[in-house]
Amino acid sequence: MPLVPADPTVLHPVPGQPRVVLLKPLVTSPLIEVGDFSYYDDPDDPTAFETRNVLYHYGPERLVIGKYCAFGTGVRFVMNGANHRMDGPSTFPFPIMGGSWSEHVDLIAGLPGRGDTVVGNDVWLGYGAMVMPGVRIGHGAIVASGSVVVDDVPDYGIVGGNPARLIRRRYDDADVARLLAVAWWDWPLDHLTRHLATVMSGTVDDLERAAPAS
Repeated sequence: MPLVPADPTVLHPVPGQPRVVLLKPLVTSPLIEVGDFSYYDDPDDPTAFETRNVLYHYGPERLVIGKYCAFGTGVRFVMNGANHRMDGPSTFPFPIMGGSWSEHVDLIAGLPGRGDTVVGNDVWLGYGAMVMPGVRIGHGAIVASGSVVVDDVPDYGIVGGNPARLIRRRYDDADVARLLAVAWWDWPLDHLTRHLATVMSGTVDDLERAAPAS
């Protein structure tokens, strides 16, 4: 019987569960890039991800999400458009209120930022996690529910809290390097489908043996 890989272009991949959406076929903003099979789960309206979960996204910074990421309900990305001036007595953005105040728009234009927000491949963000502007979350990382991520997260790191702190690494440095070299998320779908058990429950040695020939 032939193996049939899942389809990365289907909006609702889980039969009977409209609360789960694949993000790549959903997003329309040119400032958001999403890899295959990354999904968001929300019992209310998961299709509103771009407006309800990506906040203050006025550009030009991008949100880049890798492949095979799992986002729990209420995960939010705060983008650089949320910034206010902090170098004077008041942080209030007077020019956006209109009237003669709008003549001073230069006072809030071009606020400094940390660049793109980047989520690696195979990242799990738990329920209600918040990612702040310019954060980079490494491949294979896990962010605990309710965490506020203000700093970069290493590959295969587990973080939690507000602000989120590193709890532990899922693998030691040597094995992380091997996992990054294998990069199973870039395997052809047919090959990945044949080796799902290894990807989900095997050892690093098993994964290396299962990797497609270069």
